[in-house]
Amino acid sequence: MSSKEKPTLGGTRIKTRKRNIAAPLDPAAFADAVVQIYLDNAGDLELVCKNLESSDLNFSRYGDTFFEVVFTGGRTQPGTTKPDEGERHPYSIIDCEPKREAILPSVIYIQKILRRRPFLIKNLENVMQRFLQSLELFEENERKKLAIFTALAFSQKLSGLPPETVFQPLLKDNLVAKGLVLSFITDFFKEYLVENSLEDLIAILKRGKMEDNLLDFFPSAKRSAEGFSEHFTKEGLTPLVEYNEKKIFEVKLKEMKSAVTTQISEETDISEVIETVKQHVKDAKLPDIEVVRMLWDVIMDAVQWSGKNQQQNANTALRQVQSWAKLLNTFCTSGKLELELIYKVQMQCYE
Repeated sequence: MSSKEKPTLGGTRIKTRKRNIAAPLDPAAFADAVVQIYLDNAGDLELVCKNLESSDLNFSRYGDTFFEVVFTGGRTQPGTTKPDEGERHPYSIIDCEPKREAILPSVIYIQKILRRRPFLIKNLENVMQRFLQSLELFEENERKKLAIFTALAFSQKLSGLPPETVFQPLLKDNLVAKGLVLSFITDFFKEYLVENSLEDLIAILKRGKMEDNLLDFFPSAKRSAEGFSEHFTKEGLTPLVEYNEKKIFEVKLKEMKSAVTTQISEETDISEVIETVKQHVKDAKLPDIEVVRMLWDVIMDAVQWSGKNQQQNANTALRQVQSWAKLLNTFCTSGKLELELIYKVQMQCYE
């Protein structure tokens, strides 16, 4: 035996390790199979669901394709909403009437699919994001159907569909500028509030990180508190308008309180503080009674209270009121406001 030859064991077969050879993707065949199930059952979603369940289709590999078939009736071309080659069915969400009773069965059908195959939720997110980012490629009534579907999906609590999946893709500058986002979100709000409260809607907006950014849905020319109120009042969404006005009021009141607190802590001249308050009241149109309440709270918050000596606290409070009496007098301009101030003083004493 040559010194370079390696020893071998006689009578044995050396096995080579097999490579995992992945089958090539064939979304067209998958889509055609799903479409055929729709056609064979004439769009009866209960029967379609049962047939899909008993099929051997590879949903884990073609999840996006499946939801393209559900929404549009067939495959779409990559990166667009345009139909791709292959079979199509007329029972999709885009093909039905833009009414809740026509779209709700599809929401319930998808819910059943997701309960059996929860991994498909990510594919639903992918397809919805793609469609929402391409709203300009849909017809007006098709966009309305998508909005109604989205509202019903949240109303039915569709298997954990996250709100940010819906709201964040909408914030594309070109979609907002064309008014497509405002139209979509208006249809969404109107449909969702049919069976849900405003508090439920606000909770969804919070989860989607949009509660404080509703004006981002508006084109720049209409992006104002007045534009918000005008638009949603016209659309019959008065509770949403009232909620937004209250929120704006709270923000502006907080801003004024912060500014006055800083000036009082720095012992700014009273005349400057008065001008600051007047400017905030003018800009924000704040009610006089809220201004009086805020001023009293700020003046008292600036006091260093003693933990036990009540007499010392009383003397300190009196000196503080005397120091800032001119500020209080400037804005207590009626008997009603004076009564409110007396009430605040009484509450302070009892606390």
